[in-house]
Amino acid sequence: MSVLLGLFLFTATVVLMEAFAYGLHRFVMHSRLGWAWHQSHHRERGGGFEKNDLFAAVFALPSMVLIWGGVNGGWGEWATWTGAGVAFYGIIYFGFHDVIVHGRLPHRIVPRSVYFKRIVQAHKLHHAVESRDGGVSYGFLYAPPIEKLKRALKASAEARVRAAKGASTARTEERA
Repeated sequence: MSVLLGLFLFTATVVLMEAFAYGLHRFVMHSRLGWAWHQSHHRERGGGFEKNDLFAAVFALPSMVLIWGGVNGGWGEWATWTGAGVAFYGIIYFGFHDVIVHGRLPHRIVPRSVYFKRIVQAHKLHHAVESRDGGVSYGFLYAPPIEKLKRALKASAEARVRAAKGASTARTEERA
């Protein structure tokens, strides 16, 4: 396989991982089954880890298997490039989601670009909902316009919107 084709496969894998991650987040993590782990991520964290971190361990396995199979198992270079694309998406996810948005590691990054601000705002709107249902913005690298997300959140009958810290809970109770 040529390096150019490998880079194309790597890039396509990263892009397709966003669609795959969206589906997993919306239909697995927010399902009755997945919520058992994922709800820890929608609550205040007490310590360095949360049950939701188990998803990262599970999702790392296909990447490791593909890279191993491509390098040692005779599966072909496609497996190595694909596994590397999955791993790179995981690195992007960790850097954006865990470090920048949730501040799980110290950093000095301040979102300044329109794109970066929109992604961070969209994820914060996702976390404004403390219930399993009624959320918005399940992707990590793409987010619809913020106003569209706010309208969807306001119109949702299922969302239990978290009250701002120190704010009245009237809106939250009214929606429940």
